[in-house]
Amino acid sequence: MSAPAPLPSLWQASRALIVRDLRLLWRRRGDALQPALFALLIAVLFALALGGHADTLSLVAPAVMWLAVLLAGLLSLDSLFRGDADDGSLEQWVLAPVPLAWLVLVRVLLHWVVTALPLIVATPLLGELLHLRHDQLPVLLASLLLGTPLLSLLGAVVAALTVNMKRSGILVALLALPLYVPVLVFGAGSVAAGTQGLDPSAPLLLLGAGLVIGLVLAPLAAAAAIRISLS
Repeated sequence: MSAPAPLPSLWQASRALIVRDLRLLWRRRGDALQPALFALLIAVLFALALGGHADTLSLVAPAVMWLAVLLAGLLSLDSLFRGDADDGSLEQWVLAPVPLAWLVLVRVLLHWVVTALPLIVATPLLGELLHLRHDQLPVLLASLLLGTPLLSLLGAVVAALTVNMKRSGILVALLALPLYVPVLVFGAGSVAAGTQGLDPSAPLLLLGAGLVIGLVLAPLAAAAAIRISLS
C-alpha cells in the first residue's frame, strides 16, 4: 500500500499560486496596464483642469496622487477573485489543505504588487507633472507604502463579499469607498502636516497600525466571506 502524498507547505502553495497568477497576468498584460494608465489619466486631467499653474498644482499634488492611486486600485478590485469564481478555482481554494486565509493574503499581496507598486515607483515622475514639492516626496512615498497595502486588504474583504454577484462593479465601489476614506485622510494628511511644518509621524503611525491590523484580520474576514458566498 503506497504512502499518502505529503501535504503541500505554505511556501509551495504560495509559489504555485503566484506562478499561476503571473502566467494569467502575462496573457492579459493589456488589462494589467489599465490601473497605471488610469492613474496617469487622472493626473493629466487634474493638471489640465487647473490650468497648469505650478503654484496651484503643488498645493493639491499630494491629494491628487492619493486619489489617483486609490481609484486605480478600485478599478481592478472587482476582478480580484472573480476569475477564480468563474473557473471553479475558488472552490478548490476552500478544499485545499492550506488555510484559505493564507491563499487570500498571497493573492492580495500580488494584487498590490501589480496595481499599486508600479504607481508608487512612478510617483516621482507623476509628482513632476503635478509640480509636487521635492520636500513632500519622502512623506508621500512613505504614506503610499503604508496605505496602499491597507487599501488592497480592505478591498479584498469587499471583493470576497460580492464575488458571486454578477455585474457588481458599482456595488464594490460603493462598499469599498467608505472604508477607503480614513486611509485617504491619513495618507494625504501626513503630507499636509509635513508641509505645514508639523510632525507627519502621527498619521504615518496610524497607517502602520492599520496595516498591521489589516494583515491579521482582513485575510480571515475575506476567507469567511468567500465561504459564505460559495455556500
